Amino acid sequence: MIRTIVLDLDGTLIDGYEAIHEALAHVTQRFGCPAPTREELRRMVGHGLERLLADAVGPARADEGVRLFRDFYPSVAVEKSHLLPGVPEALHRLCADGRRLALASNKPPGFSRLILEAKGIAPLFDVIAGPDAEHPAKPAPAMLTTILLAPSARAQDTVCVGDMEIDVEFARAGGCRAIVVPGGSRSREFLAGCGADALIDDIGQLPAAVAAMD
Repeated sequence: MIRTIVLDLDGTLIDGYEAIHEALAHVTQRFGCPAPTREELRRMVGHGLERLLADAVGPARADEGVRLFRDFYPSVAVEKSHLLPGVPEALHRLCADGRRLALASNKPPGFSRLILEAKGIAPLFDVIAGPDAEHPAKPAPAMLTTILLAPSARAQDTVCVGDMEIDVEFARAGGCRAIVVPGGSRSREFLAGCGADALIDDIGQLPAAVAAMD
């Protein structure tokens, strides 16, 4: 039985592109350089805040860019991030089926918790993980390794769910299975070639897809 579901956040549970774009535009304006378009941003996200700012303002200014982003982002994170359709229902169904839920995102964990608490679904997660000094960004498996330290948690009973190829790489690095769902950063056609164990069209199909793996 699949006992643990490790979910990504942006593009999987929420549409947070508007909030990220506004915070990034704030940073690029401070540096006097153009902000990426919304479509460009969709291709840039997913690898962590440091990588995003290095791509947006250049490696030499990335540290200051990260600081400016972190200062500004909380002011827009909740208002301009939205749960994707069917998310609460799918998560409650998974919990009712006896699954343990964890979050592993390349968004700083404090930001993830802020959004999930505001949207009313934070209590459904046993763990809300993100990059820190001991846990590099995905696809490094450190976040997954920590999640699997829980009693009775095993890699073979765990599936990672995300909207990018990095989520499949993350799952494989930790010896787990993977499910992908198109959330805006990657097309369905692209995800079909990423080597996941299952491809679903929307998060509402997740409980059935997990059940099929039992």
